Amino acid sequence: MADDLLDSVEPGDYDASSIEVLEGLEPVRKRPGMYIGGTDERALHHMVAEVLDNAMDEAVAGHANRIEMELAEDYTLTVRDNGRGIPVDPHPKFPGKSALEVILCTLHSGGKFSGKAYQTSGGLHGVGASVVNALSESMVVQVARNRTLHEQRFSRGVPLGPVEEGGAAPNRRGTTVSFRAAPEIFGAHRFRPARLFAMARSKAYLFSGVEIRWKSAVDDGETPAEATFHFPGGLSDYLKERLAGATTYAERPFAGAVDFEGRFGTPGKVEWAINWTPAKDGFVQSYCNTVPTPEGGTHEQGFWAAILKGIRAYGELANNRKAAQITREDLMAGGCALVSCFIREPEFVGQTKDRLATAEAAKLVEGAVRDHFDNWLAADTKSAGAILDFLVLRAEERLRRPQEKETARKTATRKLRLPGKLVDCTATARDGTEIFIVEGDSAGGSAKAARNRETQALLPLRGKILNVLGAASSKLGSNAEISDLSQALGVGLGTKFRLDDLRYDRVIIMTDADVDGAHIAALLMTFFFTQMRPMIDAGHLYLACPPLYRLTQGAKRVYALDEAEREAWLRRGLGGKGKIEVARFKGLGEMDAKDLKETTMDPASRRLIRVTIDEDEPGETGDLVERLMGKKPELRFQYISENARFVEELDV
Repeated sequence: MADDLLDSVEPGDYDASSIEVLEGLEPVRKRPGMYIGGTDERALHHMVAEVLDNAMDEAVAGHANRIEMELAEDYTLTVRDNGRGIPVDPHPKFPGKSALEVILCTLHSGGKFSGKAYQTSGGLHGVGASVVNALSESMVVQVARNRTLHEQRFSRGVPLGPVEEGGAAPNRRGTTVSFRAAPEIFGAHRFRPARLFAMARSKAYLFSGVEIRWKSAVDDGETPAEATFHFPGGLSDYLKERLAGATTYAERPFAGAVDFEGRFGTPGKVEWAINWTPAKDGFVQSYCNTVPTPEGGTHEQGFWAAILKGIRAYGELANNRKAAQITREDLMAGGCALVSCFIREPEFVGQTKDRLATAEAAKLVEGAVRDHFDNWLAADTKSAGAILDFLVLRAEERLRRPQEKETARKTATRKLRLPGKLVDCTATARDGTEIFIVEGDSAGGSAKAARNRETQALLPLRGKILNVLGAASSKLGSNAEISDLSQALGVGLGTKFRLDDLRYDRVIIMTDADVDGAHIAALLMTFFFTQMRPMIDAGHLYLACPPLYRLTQGAKRVYALDEAEREAWLRRGLGGKGKIEVARFKGLGEMDAKDLKETTMDPASRRLIRVTIDEDEPGETGDLVERLMGKKPELRFQYISENARFVEELDV
């Protein structure tokens, strides 16, 4: 039987000639996703990170103190450093080729494998520069070494000639890389000045010994054309900027740096800064060898382990038995942390280096941070007590969630189990009551103080709610935010929704007056439209209208929803004395209770938009929501293509 099967199989055209061998940088152009994670905007900017990381490695190694990044009008990106310069002499293993050409045209080549040229570095696989070269329409590399300028040009990974001398350069040193991304790889994607600007600034924060100069000929309306970044305070300065204007539990952040060499006998160091605030959702940004690690990794694990053990030990000393209940989840609620480590030969997950996998990093970071945290808590007992009280409250709230007790207030038919994050009102009847669905915990403090306790309830949502049209149906029932919403409103989803069970007269979406806030509002409206449509039809859903600006002139004060309204007030004046002062609210968390009450929550002075469904044909709105929020991106693309001209006409 086996012989019959073999006889029935014909090889066809599959022979040795069918086997392709991709040489040089062909694999990169054939499968760019394997090397930079795709061909989208994120991957495009990852190319810049690869080149910038090489310049930063020179700075961290002590050979450069200045880096320049410049975006030209044709979207050519240039990165220049004053380091040692890439070697241009002939490579001993590749006759007829310079070291520069080998580095730019050969995968897995570079000076970071042995550890002789760099003790710590962000580039480890030797593919960064060559991948950028392969995916660039054009690349020019200039090297100033030994008072002489050298230059070589490339196109799509292929050298257009050998290294050429460009004359004497007595006052110049270092490497300059200029490249323009290949349109056949990245399509219509272009470098975004704002994203590059943020990248350059964050690198300067990560190494206090470098100055980074930014210049752009592309005007995006929000990014300065020129800027210089130099931050002697490192991550402490970075955190100070991130938390500017926010109330924090510690007057000064817990920040510091430890050299591993002197402490553990191994090259490298760790730097950190952390504080807790009720005004913002917690966040953590981590880096290894100046490379961002958005998915965290072992260095983050070591950091949080040190903080957790330290706060529990302090709680024990303070005779607070509840401190033992604190977990990492509690620490990260309101905990704003920055962690940067430099280690030798780190192991990243994937070429895009999103997560650090070096096991030793956890032990090194924990050992370096723990003693410093213990000393900091003991030296600042006021801040330590405030942080401990906050974390204990978060722990208690977390433990309450699975065991939510039944409330005294009833619906028409039954008692409800309510989510722990809900700040309920005291009224027992539905008429006249309101629930504000607030974007994150950031506005929680001000909103609690601004609300009418009798009739106004609050439900903070952490981050962006699930897109119910873009996600699998199985996720709907298990999503925590959707479960909280359903429980708070007292109603079921979809076919299980009963309008009589709705616990509040008005359901008010209250988000920041920015793009992210609008996105969250769109996701919430999609949820209510698909799962609680009768609530909208009955007129119970509203959008709050928080202002963007507060204008003050003497004792006179007014608010403006947007730029147009602000300019109208500036033209006609406020009727007060002196200069008109204009303050822009970055979000609800930036507004104090008085501002929030007067503009957004007090029925006597606020502005609300009732959400209604206006359609000429049955199902028209449903079709539009499906096109814009559903699982088929081609429908969104079609809609944008058909309506893009209206955006141009509106000059948005």
